[in-house]
Amino acid sequence: MKKVLIGLGVVVAGIAVYGQLIAKGSLVESQHAGSPTENPIPVKVVAKRAADQQKAAIAQGAAADKQILFGDFHVHTTFSKDAFSWGLPLMQGEGVHPVADACDFARYCSSLDFWSINDHAQNLTQRMWSETKDSIRECNAVADPANPDVVAFLGYEWTQIGERPETHYGHKNVFFKNIEEDKVPSRPIAADNPRVGFKLIKTNFVSRVVPSLLDSEYSEVYQTYNRHITEMESFPECPQDVDTKDLPTNCRESVKTPDELFARLDAWGYENMVIPHGNSWGFYTPPGSSWDKQLKGRGPEKEQIVEIYSGHGNSEEYRPWRAVAYNDDGTAYCPSPTKEYLPNCWRAGQIIQERCLAAGESAKACGERAITARDNYMADWFFGRESVPGTTLEDWLDAGQCKDCFQETFAHRPMTSTQYALAIRNFDDPENPKRFRFGFISSSDNHRARPGTGYKEVERIANTEMGGARDEKWYNLAMGKPKEPVPYSIPFVADDKNARELLQGAGLRMERAANFLVTGGLIAVHAETRNRDGIWNALNRKEVYGTSGPRILMWFDLLNSPDAPEGTAVPMGAETVMSDNPRFRVRAIGSFKQKPGCPEFSVNALTPERLQNVCRGECYNPSSERKLISRIEIIRVRPQISPDESVDGLIEDVWKSFDCPTEQNGCSVGFEDPTFAEGGRDAVYYARAIEEPTPHINGEAPLCEYDENGQCKNPKPCYAGYQTAFEDNCLAEDEARAWSSPIFVDFKKAIQKNVALNN
Repeated sequence: MKKVLIGLGVVVAGIAVYGQLIAKGSLVESQHAGSPTENPIPVKVVAKRAADQQKAAIAQGAAADKQILFGDFHVHTTFSKDAFSWGLPLMQGEGVHPVADACDFARYCSSLDFWSINDHAQNLTQRMWSETKDSIRECNAVADPANPDVVAFLGYEWTQIGERPETHYGHKNVFFKNIEEDKVPSRPIAADNPRVGFKLIKTNFVSRVVPSLLDSEYSEVYQTYNRHITEMESFPECPQDVDTKDLPTNCRESVKTPDELFARLDAWGYENMVIPHGNSWGFYTPPGSSWDKQLKGRGPEKEQIVEIYSGHGNSEEYRPWRAVAYNDDGTAYCPSPTKEYLPNCWRAGQIIQERCLAAGESAKACGERAITARDNYMADWFFGRESVPGTTLEDWLDAGQCKDCFQETFAHRPMTSTQYALAIRNFDDPENPKRFRFGFISSSDNHRARPGTGYKEVERIANTEMGGARDEKWYNLAMGKPKEPVPYSIPFVADDKNARELLQGAGLRMERAANFLVTGGLIAVHAETRNRDGIWNALNRKEVYGTSGPRILMWFDLLNSPDAPEGTAVPMGAETVMSDNPRFRVRAIGSFKQKPGCPEFSVNALTPERLQNVCRGECYNPSSERKLISRIEIIRVRPQISPDESVDGLIEDVWKSFDCPTEQNGCSVGFEDPTFAEGGRDAVYYARAIEEPTPHINGEAPLCEYDENGQCKNPKPCYAGYQTAFEDNCLAEDEARAWSSPIFVDFKKAIQKNVALNN
């Protein structure tokens, strides 16, 4: 018996050791950045793109001295923890997609002119950062740097999340002009995040071992993920009281605020840009957040460009409704619903009231429970749904969403929208009030190493951020048994004691957010050359614009700027001072309709297996036919002239609209602001070019039917997991578009033209 017990002990110990090896990923190699394919795009292919564009520009009467180049400045690989977790097979993922895959995708699948890598800084160890730099250099080395087929930029994401509006600054992409070792920092700079609810969710021993054992076909992928987590968790934090250039190389550097980030970037002295993104996405933005506090710091100086649209939706549009309201004493309360907006907290009360009445309780008791439910929901902005047990996606209708926005972000936060940012000023220095003068771009925020996925509305899981359990077994293992619906609300407190509920709550929130994930946008630059310098110079001029994915050609010019010779226009992104009424011209040409499959150069460059793994068999493959531009819309924003001036009347969307002819490619319109001179105040103008309707993934979220009162009925959500068929792309008709960068026209009397623009 003693020998048997000893034998059992040895077996148990062996199993425990084996489990620890699996949990730490000790039996597999780390994922690496990889090396890209070394076949450049043929010169004649690149030259044809430029020739086709020049021909279209001349036909529309637009200037053809600069080439419009398309790129994606927001791309993640599985070096980012969230990207790797969504790439696990149990989440319908494809496993590891490293930096080299992103390079190949940009070159052969999406046919971009440029792109940037932006993995989360807090996830990058020194090894990963070094490999990222090497892989980006290899990506650029494939072609002639003087006339490259693709330019790859080096960057990372500063991923900040605050628990409260006053501590929330949001996510910002940092990237550098150059890639040489002596022209980039030794390490990325992460955000030193406050302790937020979903940061409590940690992987444990069981969650690391079980997938590898139950899904043995993909055991190596799960173990590689475990090794990735182990490497990140064991990477030491840098000391906080040491200058950035004096820190040891092998540590994670982090700062709490954007101003601290700017200061450390300045200390390195290398050319860089910081671009805020996903600003109104309520998945991580606390209700009540606004741009106002960022006007107090160096944001207006350091952040010259904003990402207006991405795979997480559209952060452009301002609305007067709020997810939370405040009494005069500063206490928060749940605002009443309107025809335009149903607050989540109010819907929580409605659900409980409906259940309560169905259970036969009195109207008075059910009304009181509804009030309690609203209060409980507001107690935790991220996990509020957990205070209403047993709800489905359908129960929440379209609560928390903008009903009339284009491809809005999940839980849209209006005061972090781009329009709101353009309308506000900071008057701490009355003689020199600060304001944002953003240029506009779009990008993808793709987490599958796929820059520029918006060229075709295919492969919903691969080309958006959707990721959910591949079958019911994995769903139940991850989420646990669903809670039973009850006719009363339960207060929910997010702490370490209820880790399983935290995981479930975050998962349910992500399921709902998945309905608002799209393929993502592109940045376009008007560049004098197609090399690194040409792209960077266009960015500095803010002669840039964003699209919701298609390669729409767009020009927006001020025709009578006093800063330009008579008869000469100044382009989008310009800032000027004038007293006359400004006159403008907008030109736009629709994107090419796509042919199925991939072009010859992509098929020749990649093996069939590589083409399928990276491109999923579908590439940017333009025909000779273009989509129509249906209309041009002009938005006017008049920045505040006093601290107490409401922004509600300052954002005019749509200010002017022009229908375009349907019998020709392209559209050209001219207009004037007849009230500028007599109004005597600054104004900001930008244009939207709207394409004819076409099917889009999640083009209509959450696929509601609306009654005669505009209320959502019979919602049909698009699940990221097995509940919606993998092959179902959840298509709905929508109007793709491009957003020009604004032209900033400040009003001053003619004698004061030389006064600083920021006055």
